Amino acid sequence: MSKAESPDVFKRAMIEKYFDMVYRLALARTKDKSAADDVCQDVFLKYIKSDKEFESEEHIKAWLLKVTVNCSKSLFTSSWFKKTVPLSEELTFNSPEVSDLFTQVQKLPKKYATVIHLFYYEDMSIAQIAKLFNMNESTVKSHLFRARKELKELLGERYDYEF
Repeated sequence: MSKAESPDVFKRAMIEKYFDMVYRLALARTKDKSAADDVCQDVFLKYIKSDKEFESEEHIKAWLLKVTVNCSKSLFTSSWFKKTVPLSEELTFNSPEVSDLFTQVQKLPKKYATVIHLFYYEDMSIAQIAKLFNMNESTVKSHLFRARKELKELLGERYDYEF
């Protein structure tokens, strides 16, 4: 499908393609299903209303990721968020190992949890993550190294993962 066919059809296809990616990143950053839903909605509303000319699908993907991070940040600084208490929602997993790993990743600082998510779950390269956040690649590598180190400490002897 080309952009020339119909902008609405193209945008709908991009939303369907990248919805899960945006939602997972929002959930990784907010650690709350309701907040992730709100962030996801905000991201795609901005995308639909955007008149921005994208160079490629990769450009759309990078833009969506950046807007997801920015919307997550905005959520945490909003006065509404500061005055509310999240409901406790337990996520269910197929295995205790996956559940424990997810729980431990959620304990990491946001900057570490975000790079872990983008690197391992979204298969983004260090260079792509660096470009997305306007960082040096060495900073992204450092964040990944520290995140892996903290995860190993949090997981202890229970798992013998090689990060």
